[in-house]
Order: sequence, then C-alpha cells, then structure tokens
Amino acid sequence: MLRGTGVSPGVAAGPVRVMTGAVPEPPAGRRHAGDADAERDRALAALETVGADLEERGARAGGEARDVLAAQAMMARDPGLAGVVTDRIAEGLPAPRAVFEAFNVFHAALSRAGEYMAARAADLDDIRDRAVAFLLGMPAPGVPDSDEPFVLVARDLAPADTALLDPSKVLAFVTRDGGPTSHTAILARAMGVPAVVACGDCLELPDGTMVLVDGTSGEVRPDPTEQETAAAHAAAEARAAALDVGTGPGATADGHRVPLLANIGGPKDIEAALSCGAEGVGLFRTEFLFLGRTTAPSEEEQEAAYRAVLEAFPHVVVRTLDAGADKPLAFLPPPDDEPNPALGERGLRLMHSHPGVLTGQLRALARAAAGLDTELRVMAPMVADVAETRSFVAACRAAGLSSAGVMIEIPAAALRAADLAAEADFFSLGTNDLAQYAFAADRQISGLARFQDPWQPALLDLVAPAARAATAAGKDCGVCGEAAGDPALACVLTGLGVTSLSMSARSLPRVRAALAAHTLDQCRRAAEAALRATDADGARTGARAELPGLEPLGL
Repeated sequence: MLRGTGVSPGVAAGPVRVMTGAVPEPPAGRRHAGDADAERDRALAALETVGADLEERGARAGGEARDVLAAQAMMARDPGLAGVVTDRIAEGLPAPRAVFEAFNVFHAALSRAGEYMAARAADLDDIRDRAVAFLLGMPAPGVPDSDEPFVLVARDLAPADTALLDPSKVLAFVTRDGGPTSHTAILARAMGVPAVVACGDCLELPDGTMVLVDGTSGEVRPDPTEQETAAAHAAAEARAAALDVGTGPGATADGHRVPLLANIGGPKDIEAALSCGAEGVGLFRTEFLFLGRTTAPSEEEQEAAYRAVLEAFPHVVVRTLDAGADKPLAFLPPPDDEPNPALGERGLRLMHSHPGVLTGQLRALARAAAGLDTELRVMAPMVADVAETRSFVAACRAAGLSSAGVMIEIPAAALRAADLAAEADFFSLGTNDLAQYAFAADRQISGLARFQDPWQPALLDLVAPAARAATAAGKDCGVCGEAAGDPALACVLTGLGVTSLSMSARSLPRVRAALAAHTLDQCRRAAEAALRATDADGARTGARAELPGLEPLGL
C-alpha cells in the first residue's frame, strides 16, 4: 500500500501510465554557428510559441485552468527571462542551452530574493522543457497516449497537463510532489477526477501496473484483487448515497443556516456549480478576463461576463482583480525595484498604482447588476488595514455598488478584524493565503505541506477573531479558501461563527451532508476542541471526536 494525501475524492482502478517524455538537458560547452541575432530570434520564438500554446490550452479548458495557464504564458514571455536568454546567446551559447541556463538563472535569482514564484518548480520546469523541446525538434512533454483508460502517475503535473486531462481516459492521477492547495489539486477537484499527491514511492510503480486509487483516504493499492476493487467501489457508492441530502439550503441538523456557495472562474463554471446545488457564488475570480493579455479588457467585455454569472445565481461575491506575484499582467508591470512580489504590490495594492483598472472594473460590475434581483457583493483581495478598507469601500460606493467587503488573507487584517469590520460590509476569509503568510510557507512546496494544513491551530486562531469581530459588528464572515471544502473543517468553521462556506462545486454535497448530520452546538464543541490542540493532527482528531455523524457518511 502506498500512501499520499487525498486531494480529490473518489475511487478509481486502472493500469498505471507513468508520465514520460522528459526533455534532456542540452549539452554544455557547445557554441552556435556565429549568427547571434538569428539564434536569439529562434530562442525567443520558441518561448513565444510556448506562451501561445499555453494560452490556447487555457482557452480550451476554461474555468480555473484558464487562469493558471494564462499565468504560465506570462512567465514564458517574461522580459527578464528573454534578457538572460539574449545575454547567453551573445556569449556564444546555442538557443537550447541559452534557454536552459536562463531558467536556471531565473530560479536562482528568485530563490535568493525569496520570490513567491520560485517554488513553483513544476510550472517553471514545464515552460523550460516545452521551449527546449521545441528548439530540439522533440515532442513536448505531456500526458501519455493510451487506447484504454488509465491512472496517470507523475513526479508532478504542470497546469498545462492537468488542464486538458480527459476524464473519460484519465481515471485518476497520483503524483510524488504537490500539496492539498496546489494548482493541480484545485484543478483535480474542479474536474471531479480522484487524485492523490505527495505519494513518495509512486514513481516506482512499473508502467501497466494495476492500481486502486482512493482520492479521499490518499491510499494507492498496487495489484488489487477483484474483491478489494469491488469493495472500494461499493464503499464509494455507499458514501455517495449517504451524502445525497438533496441540493437545498445548507444548514445544521437543528436548522442553523449556513449558505453553501461555489468558487468559480467565469461563466463556464456556472453549470457545474448549479448541478451541485450551489446557493450562489462565494468567490468569483475575475482574473480570467485579464490574464494573458497585453491590454486590459474593455468595460463592455467585462460587463457581459459578469452579467452571465449574475443572471445565474441569486447571490454572487466578486473578487476584484487579484494580480501580481504569481499572476503577472503585461499591462500592469510591477515596480522595477520590487525584490519580492509576494510581499509587494499585488492584489488591491497594485490597483493603487493603477486606479483606472479598478475603477473600470467596478463600473462594469455596477452596470452588469443593473436591473437584476441578484445580491451583488464586491470584495478586495490582500487588504491589510483600515485605510485600505476605507479606500476600497469608498471606491465601490462611488461606482454605485452597495455592498463592499474585504478578504482576510493577511494576518494583520485578522488580528485587527474589529477595526476593519467597522468599515467593511462583510468579510471573506481566504484560508490558503492566510496560512501561507501566517507560516511563511509557500503552498506549492510539498515539503512544507504541514504548514498549509488548514487544521493548524494557529490558522484557526486567526479565523476565530475575524468571525467574532464580524458577528459583533453585525456583518457576515464567509470562508472561500479550500478549507471550506473539508466536511469536518466546515463544521468547525461553522462553530467558530463563520456565516457561509464557498468551495469547489464538487465539494458541496459532502459539506452539505456533514452539516446536516450535526447540530450547531456540536459544531461549536468541535471548534473548541480544535482550538485546544497543539498541532493539526490533534485539532483534526479532537474535532472529529465531537462530530460522530461523519463516520457513517464516510467523511
């Protein structure tokens, strides 16, 4: 039995296909023929080709994948990277080696600066390998072809690979690296494909080995018997049946309402959210309209996309453009002297330097909502203090928007939540970034996965005062991070005073069932038990002991 971290629920059995096609390192010591300009043009054309291919893949995939792949395309077109490539070619290196070394320099420079993107090795290596493969006339690395459905096993899966996985062919995937809030985990949940990450020995599985993958428990069983496979599928079907509590409003067993909302990336995600019983949208990521572009979308284009979502749901929370750091935009360049974009101008801070972009987005949202009965709430990402809160609320009011809130994803905002609650109309807790900043641990690094565990008591210590402050001020406080999709943790968050939960659409039935199986008092006792713990495992164990209804549901 191999064990990893289950990040997308479900059970699947099938033959292993190990992701191959590794691109060889171009040999060192070789020189180009002497025409540096031609060699440079060849290298930059390869990077542009890769960027265009990633954009095209994102457009075909839609949803969250479009956001991720558009960010990758921007990395391929990074002018700093192009500059290093040009310098290496000027020194005599051929294009493939110049590109390879440029990425090494990029990694090293970002690592020294503490760059948020530096740890996203799967993304950066994927771009490098695709460009080098193009220059060497080799096929790009990617998902292997197969005539039969299979379980994909890989070191890690770059967004370009996961975005276009065919659920009819790829039964599940298992990776050696990755964490529960990595891009691949989020995309797997959105696709409904069982997935296990951080499975250390999975690459030792020979190609063709039959495996049984449980995306809930994180277990990967090689060579399962027919009885084991049948039992696993029967258990999964039983869990699904137990979770079938309809698609009505989310509530605890004693009737305490907890609206269950969906995280979406655009109009293409509407159908999945509605089919899973979403009561509304708790996080509309608007980046999908902006990423991968050289100019900002017009207000008319934005209005059409926003209205499509607003017409589909009675309640929508929109996050204004969250750009910078790992989501760079060509038309919103960061300051030249910014050594660490993750701690620099990103989110709302970047909008302070480009106020016209925010003003245009708010105007488009106001026009999109005109004449509709939908409750539109607009929130700003990466808010740190009262001054930023007050400024954003004023901008929303000026645009004609009646509900303006802030995301709590910086520890300072959580600690001073009472001050922010006096200014904002609502809160939404982004637990992914809140954990990342609280523990100084990039969520893409599998070796730091324990710090991204949303059960960490220190993270819950930040959630609790934010929820209390909102309640005291008579304001709503939702959670839109991945923590909301954990059934047991959803009960704990409810016990802490969170008023709504927003998650990937396919997590909604499990959370709805967990809440329906427990009273508000049980949720509060579970929250108290989690806060008393000294580590994530203790918090999880303590909370589950107060939530007896989880076990019969297989949650």
